[in-house]
Amino acid sequence: MEKANKRRGLITVAVVLSLIAFLGFSLVPILDGILKGSQTNATSTPTPTQTAPSGEKQVQLLQDQVRGYELVLQREPDNVTALRGLLQVRLELIGQGVGDIKDAIPPLEKLAKLNPETTEYGILLAQAKERTNDREGAAGAYRSILASKPGEIKALQGLVNLLLVQQRPEAAIGLLQDTLKAAPGANQAKPGSIDTTSVQLILGQVYAVQKRYDEALAIYDESAKANPKDFRPILARAIVFKEQGKTDEAKTLFDQASELAPPNYKDQINQLASGTPSPSPAAEKASPEPEASPSPEGALPTP
Repeated sequence: MEKANKRRGLITVAVVLSLIAFLGFSLVPILDGILKGSQTNATSTPTPTQTAPSGEKQVQLLQDQVRGYELVLQREPDNVTALRGLLQVRLELIGQGVGDIKDAIPPLEKLAKLNPETTEYGILLAQAKERTNDREGAAGAYRSILASKPGEIKALQGLVNLLLVQQRPEAAIGLLQDTLKAAPGANQAKPGSIDTTSVQLILGQVYAVQKRYDEALAIYDESAKANPKDFRPILARAIVFKEQGKTDEAKTLFDQASELAPPNYKDQINQLASGTPSPSPAAEKASPEPEASPSPEGALPTP
């Protein structure tokens, strides 16, 4: 029974964070997208003038490329082109079912160090470390990004997700509250450096997953007043009301959100209004153990 409850808790985290993504920014793990892209490329249909290599031959070609990049890096350890190539080939091998995610960590660490302004490397590194159960290393990678870019939303999302899975909601709330407190000064120094609305939405969803509905609604109300034409805070309030069983209030808000939302989001809002969102594929496969980390792969793209 205890394990079943823990598993339900993990699924709830994944569902809520998927809803966060629906509310206006992507939480699809970069690493998952790259690996899926590698699998798609490996199985794509060749043109009439091409012959697709067999699985074994394709793996051999990739392994030869790995050795080639490694030779270059022995001579030039900071060669960014070779590091990128090595990373890409190793990810393709993982996508083929060969190799291990830990093989991607060394080039990622080097690339993140050499290119601190390119936050995608740091986020990839954090995700790779989390996949190898190095939660401390993953948190460190996210915090390293946030130290210089406190408004980097993907890093914030990743760290919040990590803290929630670790059953540390107060740490997640504190992180988001501190980010909001820093926003006025940061945005005055560099306009747009912290997207206050997006941070408020994440904070509201963390409150919601803790069933602290009054606090969630308060932060959504604050966001809606500051952004009256933004559908996201209205949709977030609708989801909370629906969770509370207040169907009439929820329907009114769903309708308002649908009116304000871009056309490509209207159908999805209507689906949320008419039914309960299903857990993402990764959430359904989440381990019942508390160490499991759900990755909401069903998150929607940024409008």
